[in-house]
Amino acid sequence: MMLSVQSDEHFMAEALREARRAADAGEVPVGAVVVSNGRIIARAHNMTETLNDATAHAEMLAITAAAGHIGGKYLDNCTLYVTLEPCPMCASALNLAQVSRVVWAADDPKRGFSLFSPTLLHPKTAVNKGLMAEKSSQLLVDFFKSRR
Repeated sequence: MMLSVQSDEHFMAEALREARRAADAGEVPVGAVVVSNGRIIARAHNMTETLNDATAHAEMLAITAAAGHIGGKYLDNCTLYVTLEPCPMCASALNLAQVSRVVWAADDPKRGFSLFSPTLLHPKTAVNKGLMAEKSSQLLVDFFKSRR
């Protein structure tokens, strides 16, 4: 029996699904999934309002869930898919977790970690950006437009 290998687009679509869950809950629509060996092992969305916790970003919650799933703190064989470029806090957590790869949709020109040099990610972490950026950006624009 052959296992189907999912594409980056499939996993980013799952992260977007999480972002929509965040929006439905009144949270900034950011979603994340962690993938290991072609399977989603963790999924999360922003919950800062729900939990009254400024650190409850989608990436932070996904890292915690993935570490619990694998039973260890290092995610060195994992890819994080997230709908918005991680902030410095999340990038630092991804560094400590030694995530192998980070794929994000929309850039965050105001608060994204890439504003900082040198990079906050682990030196071995591969980065891909811009995957499904328009869909993610539109979700954010629509969310904030509805709040005004």
